[in-house]
Amino acid sequence: MFEGFNQKRMAGQGATLNVLTGGTAANGLPPVLMIHGYPQTHVVWRHLAPRLAETRPVVCPDLRGYGDSDCPPSAPDHTPYSKRAMAAELVKIMADLDFDTFDVVGHDRGARVGHRLCMDFPEKVRRFCSLDVVPTGSVWQRANKPWAMGSFHWLFLAQPEPRPETLIGHDPDHWLTWLMESWSADMTAFDDGALDAYKRAHRNPAVIHANCEDYRAGATIDDALDRADLDGGRKMACPVLALWGGARKSGGPKTDGATSALDIWGEWADDVRGGPVDCGHFLPEEAPDAVWAELAPFLAAEN
Repeated sequence: MFEGFNQKRMAGQGATLNVLTGGTAANGLPPVLMIHGYPQTHVVWRHLAPRLAETRPVVCPDLRGYGDSDCPPSAPDHTPYSKRAMAAELVKIMADLDFDTFDVVGHDRGARVGHRLCMDFPEKVRRFCSLDVVPTGSVWQRANKPWAMGSFHWLFLAQPEPRPETLIGHDPDHWLTWLMESWSADMTAFDDGALDAYKRAHRNPAVIHANCEDYRAGATIDDALDRADLDGGRKMACPVLALWGGARKSGGPKTDGATSALDIWGEWADDVRGGPVDCGHFLPEEAPDAVWAELAPFLAAEN
């Protein structure tokens, strides 16, 4: 899937991550950090990363608690799985690869990590692309019955352990496949071996627990950090490209009807553009060409 990429284990901050690297710095273009979401791995980037690697360095890690990365112990306040901890870990990974500044592309939970990275390390991020989310604090701020029905997993996965872990662990393949079917508009997008790769990773009980900790952090510390930023008027310093699945069956970027995803991102950044893509939740896999058409010129622009 990632011809020409190298796979390595890299020490983060309390976890060793599985990291794929490719591309070259010969063209002088900034590197791109690509961050996957739930319930997936770096495999989500198999169509886009090789294209980017033709002209620039590309880094595709498995987040802590996902794929083949370590699942470090959590804590009662869930901070080890906060987006702040994950973002800081990725900054270290990029520094160890000698990348001081870079672009960030994130999907799903990965975009939440990317958003926090932009907030906590504004000097590191040149441009940021979010695929199918709005920031965590904005989601909870607008949560209502339609959102809960379409995004029930936010509430379920954040329940105290071991309740969700036990239920998912009885049949992890069923759980993962059900989510993918519920959120996608075209399941054939995963027929190239991607679904099997996601199932393999998700059968690990440690990964199931870590994923739940990710969502527990989302309901607690991540929300608190975002609310503090909103209350303090803090914004992202970099340009933002926000794309979302216009044909998604359920869930999706939280809006209240009158407020679009771009309006919500506008609360977080002054330079925002983007729009819907004709696909489900999994934009990089269901509609890679459409995403590329928006992403390539966005990343090619000079600040």
